[in-house]
Amino acid sequence: MRAVMFREYGPPSVLTAVDVPVPETRPGQVLVRVHATTVTSAECGMRRGEPRWGRVILGLRRPRKGIRVLGLEFAGEVAATGAGVRRFSLGDRVFGFTGFGVGANAEYKAIAERASVAPMPAGLSYAEGAASVDGFTTAYYFLHDLANVRPGQKVLVIGASGSIGTYAVQLARHFGAEVHGVCSGRNAALVTSLGASRVHDYTVEDFTTSGESYDAVFDTVGRSSFEACRPVLARNGSYLPTTGLVNNVLAVRTAVTGGPRVRTGMSVRKHAALAKLCELVEAGELRIVIDRRYPLADLAEAHRYVDTGRKVGNVVITLTEQAG
Repeated sequence: MRAVMFREYGPPSVLTAVDVPVPETRPGQVLVRVHATTVTSAECGMRRGEPRWGRVILGLRRPRKGIRVLGLEFAGEVAATGAGVRRFSLGDRVFGFTGFGVGANAEYKAIAERASVAPMPAGLSYAEGAASVDGFTTAYYFLHDLANVRPGQKVLVIGASGSIGTYAVQLARHFGAEVHGVCSGRNAALVTSLGASRVHDYTVEDFTTSGESYDAVFDTVGRSSFEACRPVLARNGSYLPTTGLVNNVLAVRTAVTGGPRVRTGMSVRKHAALAKLCELVEAGELRIVIDRRYPLADLAEAHRYVDTGRKVGNVVITLTEQAG
C-alpha cells in the first residue's frame, strides 16, 4: 500500500512517499481502507520533534518506528475484520481517532475495534468525517468533561477559527452559553456565523483588557497563559489550555488556593464524544469547516500550509475518489 513516512525530524520535506505492506489484521482489530485523513497542528509538531520534551515519547534522536507514518484521524470503510470482532462488518463506513498509534497517512490502517472508532453518520462524506473527529472530540472533552459548561455561562474561545475552535464555538452555544471568540479579523465573519456573539480581533485588540468576565477561557492554540487571562476569568472560572506543561503546575496551585482554576488534560478515549458528534450531525446542528484538500501525494505541501498557522478549520487529505 502507499503511505507517507518520516524517518527524521524536520521541515515538511522529511515526508516521503513509500510502499509498505498492508497491515495484518489481528484478533479484535478491523482493517480500514482510508478514504480521507487530515493534517493537524499536533502532527506538524510531531514531525518537527516539538516540544523537545515530547521526544521522550516520539523518539530521542529520530522518530521511533511506530510513529513514522502520521495521521491521527481518519474516515473509511472496513476492509477486513479480525477474529472476535463484533461491532463492525465488512463495508461499514467508519471514522475515528488513531491515538498514539497514528498511521492514518496510508491507504490502510489496522485498529482495535474497542478504540475510538464509530459508524459514520449517513450523509457525511469521508472528507467531512475525517475532519470532524479530533477537533470536535477535543472541544467536547474540554468544554463538557472538564469545564461542565452550562446554560447562562459565558465562554471565550481563543483560536476560534481553527479546527478545535470552530467546534468549540458551536458546542458552547449548544450547551447554552454565550460565546465570544478570538481570531484574526479576516475570520471574524465565520466565527460569528458559528454562534459567537462577539469576536476579538487579536491583531488590533487585547481581549484581556476588554472588561469581560468569562466562566471558561478555552485556549485551543496555546497562545495565551493563565496569568494573562486572570483579568477576564470569573471568580470560579476555568482556564482550559490544550497545550502547555507550565499550566499543569499552575493547575495544582490554583486547585489548592481557590479562585479561577486551570483545567487541562488529554482526550484519548473518544467514544462518548463521537456519539455526541453523530447526534449533532444527524440533527443538522453541526457545521464542519474544511479549508483545503490535498491528495496524499501532496502531504508535505499540506504540512507547509498548516505550519503557516493560517488554516481555517481543517485541512483534509484525500486518498480515494470516494472521499468527497
